[in-house]
Amino acid sequence: MEQFLTLAPVASIIFVITIIISLLAFSNENLRGELMLHPYSVAKGEKLWTIITSGFIHNDWAHLLFNMFTYFFFAFQLEAIIGHWQFGLLYMASLILSDLPTIGKHKEDYWYRSLGASGAISAVLFSYILFNPKTLIYIFPIPFGIWAIAYGVLFLIYSAYASKQSRDTINHDAHFFGALSGLMITILLDHSAVSTFIRQLGL
Repeated sequence: MEQFLTLAPVASIIFVITIIISLLAFSNENLRGELMLHPYSVAKGEKLWTIITSGFIHNDWAHLLFNMFTYFFFAFQLEAIIGHWQFGLLYMASLILSDLPTIGKHKEDYWYRSLGASGAISAVLFSYILFNPKTLIYIFPIPFGIWAIAYGVLFLIYSAYASKQSRDTINHDAHFFGALSGLMITILLDHSAVSTFIRQLGL
């Protein structure tokens, strides 16, 4: 743990805080309700804090474990690449930006709620892909890894398609726009990211 705090203190703090708040919300429905994103209220200038707090709670253990598993494998490495304050800025800005389309889409839907760090974690993943596009990503139950760049393209296509279908309770808009936010913010913070990406692909 000391190694993680030294190399990636911001990612470590976000990791711990997300787990703690998620666990507290699991056993406290009132807290969970106060922290969830409520687009209807936000669009009217109320509960603005939920744009951020909703990213620190999760629906259940499976949701939390999946997000933290992805975060663990990419966030700490990314902070070491782009820097501490840069990582913090990318994560928090993407958390907000990934929710804005959801707020606009559901601003008249009183019963709609959203939660989870998926938007910000998508940003972390896609920022990492810019620097390491050939990293192998394994998707259960596929027995072999695929290049991160290929995974990223498939992820965006699926998220856009699933968002239009709206057949489940997953906020695919947050995934899609979180990924785009991660790419955009990374390039703004480090203009060499594009040339690094091209060089890594051998183009």
